Amino acid sequence: MELEDVDTVAVLGAGAMGHGIAEVAALAGYQVNLRDINEELVEKGYDDIEWSLNKLAEKEQITEEDAESALNRVTPIVDMGEAVGDADFVIEAVPEKMEIKREVWGEADAEAPEDAVFATNTSSLSITEISEATDRPEQFCGMHFFNPPIRMDLVEVIRGDHTDDDTMDLTEELAEDFGKTPVRVRKDSPGFIVNRALVPLMNEVAWLVNDDEYTIETVDSTSKFGMGLPMGSFELADYVGIDVVYDVLEYIHDVLGDTYEPSPLLSQKVEAEELGQKTGKGFYSYEDGDAVDIPNDEIDEDLTELLVAVMANEVARLVGEDVADPAEIDEAVKLGAAFPDGPAKIADEHGLEQLYEVLEERYDETDKARYKPSEHLKEIAEEEGGFYGEADDAAVEYDNLSVEVDGYVGHVEIDRPHRMNTINLELIDELDQVVDEFESEERDVRCMLITGAGDKAFSAGADVQSTAAGGADKMKGMDLSRKGKETFGRLERTSFPVVAAIDGFCLGGGFELACCADIRIASERSEIGLPEHNLGLLPGWGGTQRLMRIVGMGRAKEVVFTADRYDPETMYDYGFINEVVDNEEFEDRAWEQARDLAAGPPISQALTKQAMIKGWDDVDSGLELETQAFGHLLDTDDLTEGVMAFMQDREPEFEGE
Repeated sequence: MELEDVDTVAVLGAGAMGHGIAEVAALAGYQVNLRDINEELVEKGYDDIEWSLNKLAEKEQITEEDAESALNRVTPIVDMGEAVGDADFVIEAVPEKMEIKREVWGEADAEAPEDAVFATNTSSLSITEISEATDRPEQFCGMHFFNPPIRMDLVEVIRGDHTDDDTMDLTEELAEDFGKTPVRVRKDSPGFIVNRALVPLMNEVAWLVNDDEYTIETVDSTSKFGMGLPMGSFELADYVGIDVVYDVLEYIHDVLGDTYEPSPLLSQKVEAEELGQKTGKGFYSYEDGDAVDIPNDEIDEDLTELLVAVMANEVARLVGEDVADPAEIDEAVKLGAAFPDGPAKIADEHGLEQLYEVLEERYDETDKARYKPSEHLKEIAEEEGGFYGEADDAAVEYDNLSVEVDGYVGHVEIDRPHRMNTINLELIDELDQVVDEFESEERDVRCMLITGAGDKAFSAGADVQSTAAGGADKMKGMDLSRKGKETFGRLERTSFPVVAAIDGFCLGGGFELACCADIRIASERSEIGLPEHNLGLLPGWGGTQRLMRIVGMGRAKEVVFTADRYDPETMYDYGFINEVVDNEEFEDRAWEQARDLAAGPPISQALTKQAMIKGWDDVDSGLELETQAFGHLLDTDDLTEGVMAFMQDREPEFEGE
């Protein structure tokens, strides 16, 4: 079956995951049969979809017409035969119990068309075992969505022992058509990628607290502020649900052995029904609605090394078992858990040899199976190249940006969609390196186009979590401010025009980056603003100075002091945005603008930028540079070409000579 043959998607189970998956499929244009075991459950799922679609419309993330159309594509059904009888693709999202899933699939298999493809939404259970409840295991795979499906980009697509390549390919294509990012899990292994990387980490910290080695406060301070993770480890367990963590861990323990023995602290919480946010109490209390207060000054460096070593060991096992390669693991964990960097990259930065020694020493001291270094970690550590191998000194590599040169256009994509393309220190360093690369003689770049990966954000600002890692420090904050404004300022001084193509959120530091572009275009769905005053800060990467030069002091004060988000039409009226473009036409228009500028006269453009920047600070100096530039340009081949093209009524072909 090809993707174009898929018209109707059946979703079995109308609970939180089921109705979320159904909503995603309906928004993507598919007819959806939403099925559950009784009328009450399926109607509740349908009502939840309606509520969610209305919320998206209220927030103007979709139109009211889109919401109505999507809801009209969803049909609530109780009868299994009616639900799957005309389905091309069936996704099951019933409770995470093997016997329930197998029973549902046995029933669905008997009613569905022979060519229908099946996928189970499970976070850890064996795809192979579930598939064997059907007569078509080769047409069966895992399709693990993350909660909530409407917001989370990642879908793990998991191969069972019987799954054929066509099923995997189709499922990945369908996930992409749903607007998701599929990551292929090559082998049916408990926990797959994300849970396999995260759950042992949460188990480890539970053991450490259980054994009185560390406190919850020190663990969460270290993981959140020392390692720069999005949440403290115990905070994350409360968010996910301690019972969910425990169930996944128990399953992995049953299959893979003592390395994954659950900590008594987790089982005690489950027995006490203190499961986290959903019950009002877990490792923290949520009964008063207060946010979790994690100290930022209890960071323990030895604990950091241990936690990174535990993650590295799990990554090595996944790689050694051929479940996924390091890049796939990193992508999955960044998308599924909002890590600023993937665990393989974090481990490489710490040094695998050092991490191996941390585990080996722990194992020798305690004889606990969870510290035993895997054979694959030992092999990689001995090779000294890390998970990603030895870097090629001749190649320019970027972790936070995607960089390409297409014709005369140098395209830079902020490639951190899992973090809304927020800006961290490493990204600033890479942007500085990109400018060097584009300005070099080896690269004939005549226009730079900056975009953000995905359609949710150009950049939602500074990555507060990663930039704050290590705790608040006045001098570090000042250094960060200088570094950002100096690097962004290089865009103003490049010899070529810079276009910022804004699609989605352009906030805070992302806004300040866009201030340094020569031309800014925005999609209609964009939201633009400087929210720093809401945090008790001020724009620190040049926003207080550059914005008023663009829109005037009065408007700049309004934007900064109100800390509001503005629609692109308003920012066009203010003079910040040069052009507002329909969402569907945005990408083509951005490239058209960049290519038009790249076709311009390189010498004239470079001198024009210099004169404008010079005049920004001193009008007389700018006028003098303009005079000198004008005289210089009279003696260039580009001028001759421009005049000849004008006389011959054709487009000029400037060579920069």
